[in-house]
Amino acid sequence: MKKIKVGVLGATGSVGQRFVQLLDGHPWFELGALFASERSANNKYKDEAKWFLPYEMPEEAAEMVVKSVNDAGAGTTENEDIAVMFSALPGSIASEVEKRCVQAGYCVASNVSVYRMEPDVPLLIPEINADHLALVDVQKEKRGWEGFIITNPNCSAIVLTLSLKPLMEYGIKEVRVSTMQAVSGAGYAGVPSMAIMENVIPFIGNEEDKMESEPQKILGTVEGSRIKNAAFTICASCHRVPVMDGHTEAVWVKFEESVSEEEVKKAFKDFTTDIKTPFEPEKPIILREERDRPQPKLDRDAGRGMSVSVGRIRRGRVENEVKYIAEGHNTIRGAAGASILNAEVLVERGYI
Repeated sequence: MKKIKVGVLGATGSVGQRFVQLLDGHPWFELGALFASERSANNKYKDEAKWFLPYEMPEEAAEMVVKSVNDAGAGTTENEDIAVMFSALPGSIASEVEKRCVQAGYCVASNVSVYRMEPDVPLLIPEINADHLALVDVQKEKRGWEGFIITNPNCSAIVLTLSLKPLMEYGIKEVRVSTMQAVSGAGYAGVPSMAIMENVIPFIGNEEDKMESEPQKILGTVEGSRIKNAAFTICASCHRVPVMDGHTEAVWVKFEESVSEEEVKKAFKDFTTDIKTPFEPEKPIILREERDRPQPKLDRDAGRGMSVSVGRIRRGRVENEVKYIAEGHNTIRGAAGASILNAEVLVERGYI
């Protein structure tokens, strides 16, 4: 197939850099434009991105001239051959820029939270709720947009929600989760080193709200022109820990009836998907049998960073409760990789 040209909005930030790294050599997508702030515009990417990933900056991207986000979707002819805009913009400007791009006819695959909970915007984890793409037509008709927007969830919510999906068949009543989140989730300058070294920070702004609301939409069902949320409740406590990459979560799930540890393990082992795209891992969920796994240092790169690992499955202390540990790579499965997978599914299903 002929490669589809894509752009990255917010290309110099931490998630933007992940997009650049992961799109290098992608079999379906070709990097066509990099957008950043006005002060970075008209300079080469290698001179503007404070590259911090443990990989070489892709040579092609390094030599690209950065464009201003003010020009994205502004009607300039030089970007007409781009079909998809991947968004890693700061929330403060994302709403305006993403809307402008959609109105100009682009598909926007966003990693930003501003449109996630809109009733006509798919909040997508393709292995779970690809049927929510039915909202694309609703969105375009309702808003009169030439293009459309899809979003991927919060990085911690993706890890949690993927692990919950196989357990839905047993009737989930209540979920409690405590997160141990990597510093890369806060961006390049997000947590000062002297604040996080030898420390745990027991608050991440707006994170608990996202953890408690986004999984309910993702695991909900399409009813007409909107989503009916999943019925169970979620209670979250979110914490920043001195780990570079990889979010770890302790999860307690209370079921309607008694469920054994072996049933939970089997549900994780048997979870499969019919998605066959470049970024879809062979196993979206990997069961770790060792009693001290999963760990971010050992497991975050599973499935090229796109698999979620689960382990330490055991009975809880209250009736019908099972508890376990889940772990996933926050800037790949939880951010840029998730958006790229979403775009691949759009291609596979004919939306692009």
